[in-house]
Amino acid sequence: MQVYLSEHIAPSAYARLARHFEIVDNFDHPEQLAAMIIRRAVVPRSVIARAPNLKVIAMHGVSRDTIDTAAAAEFGVPVPNVPGLGAPAVAELAVAQLLALNRQLKFVNNGLCAGRFDHFGAEEFVCHEMTGRTLGLVGTGNIAGVTGAIILGGPGAVFWMWISALFGMVTKFAEVTLAVKYRERNEKGDWCGGPMYYIKNGLGPKWKWLGVIFSVFGALAAFGIGNISQINSIASSVNSVAVAFHENAKEFDTIIGLITGVVIAIFVALVLLGGVKRIGQVTEKLVPGMAAIYIVCALVVVIANAGTIPGVFASIFQGAFNPSAVVGGAVGVTMKLAITKGVGRGVFSNEAGLGSAPIAHAATSEKNPVKQGLYGIFEVFMDTIVICTLTSLVVLCSGAADGNYGNAAAAGVPTAVAGFATVFGDKAGSLILAVGLLLFATSTILGWALYGTRCAEFLFGSKIIRPYQIIFCLVVVAGAVADLTLVWDISDTLNGLMSIPNLIALLLLSPVVIKVTKEHFAGLRK
Repeated sequence: MQVYLSEHIAPSAYARLARHFEIVDNFDHPEQLAAMIIRRAVVPRSVIARAPNLKVIAMHGVSRDTIDTAAAAEFGVPVPNVPGLGAPAVAELAVAQLLALNRQLKFVNNGLCAGRFDHFGAEEFVCHEMTGRTLGLVGTGNIAGVTGAIILGGPGAVFWMWISALFGMVTKFAEVTLAVKYRERNEKGDWCGGPMYYIKNGLGPKWKWLGVIFSVFGALAAFGIGNISQINSIASSVNSVAVAFHENAKEFDTIIGLITGVVIAIFVALVLLGGVKRIGQVTEKLVPGMAAIYIVCALVVVIANAGTIPGVFASIFQGAFNPSAVVGGAVGVTMKLAITKGVGRGVFSNEAGLGSAPIAHAATSEKNPVKQGLYGIFEVFMDTIVICTLTSLVVLCSGAADGNYGNAAAAGVPTAVAGFATVFGDKAGSLILAVGLLLFATSTILGWALYGTRCAEFLFGSKIIRPYQIIFCLVVVAGAVADLTLVWDISDTLNGLMSIPNLIALLLLSPVVIKVTKEHFAGLRK
């Protein structure tokens, strides 16, 4: 039997193939073809119809445009491809073109080739630096969660949030590294990974039960941290905007919340219908702009209240170990609350240790687990150390938290709005929070829809995907009118349950993390 090979492949692969088949580069005898390996060659219907022994047309790439896939399906010939094969090359080309355009390399090269070695004038040679242009992933834990931690746990909660971030960097590195190392492809050819997979493939089949437990908790946690708490924050911010523009609007907060929930649920449903790739496409457009706008606005508030910064930092460090001395014992703020609320909001923000983020990281085209793990460290730093700290300073420097410590009703969006309002006014302040939360929360909801779906898929297979997503969208509507205190308690509980099997797996697989990390950096030194 013959195998048609359209283009060059690796010598080792060619040798293995040649041991079992006659390799040809033409369609002269299609009746003898058992398989085809295609890169750019055209495979028309006429060839497929004349190849009764053809078992597969393997696409050595992504696009199937040159293959008559309808004819292949008609004759029962599968046409697999290699999703993401060219992603690194495309990404590298995009970066190269970006640098070339910014630095006008074509203009300079043409000038040098023409014999111009003099200085290029500013009028004709203008380029742009790209230093400092970054992309990050953030969610509503950065705004509503942080504000709630300060109100319920006192300024000291900020210190414990920083501590959780330092430990979180190590944890995030480990779980992302393992996610890439032990990932596998699903039926659609997409990379699937996360705690359930590094438990199954890293610890072995006898530990699969632990992966099942994680998946159960993960599928449920998605409704808390990634759904109810997010939509609740959006609804609260929309109500704040409505009240800012019309005081009587507070009488219709339930109706406004319900409408908000329905609108967001419809949007989420439309995105989910497009599959995993659509989720990525939408979130990557939402994140960069919202982060930049929020950081700038927060800095404006902090700079406007620069005189209070020394006192604020003093209250943070003092409150970390003696909260009552800062906020007053009457409100019942204890060291326990400062720690639990600070650590809880830190984990809520950066998701380190939960096992959720590795599910997304596993889909990367990066083959080196350690390189991807380093990205995880940067995520935690930007999320908690930078953005959450800015939110804390807005609330504390502006005085928005004064008089509200221990007040659960103020533990969220209302206090954050009040902080921004001190500089931008009630209307503008509420709009800033509303837009920020809308974008933050919507991207987070979509991300957790993916996490929960992957967990459910691990448990029940692909048949559960659509029912799970339908329930997820219905919960969005219900979460918009849920009680805020209950929302945070549910989220924290589900987070804790989700993290237990993940942390057990990280502890047991820590030797693997150490080994691959040493190998990576040893290779860099060579």
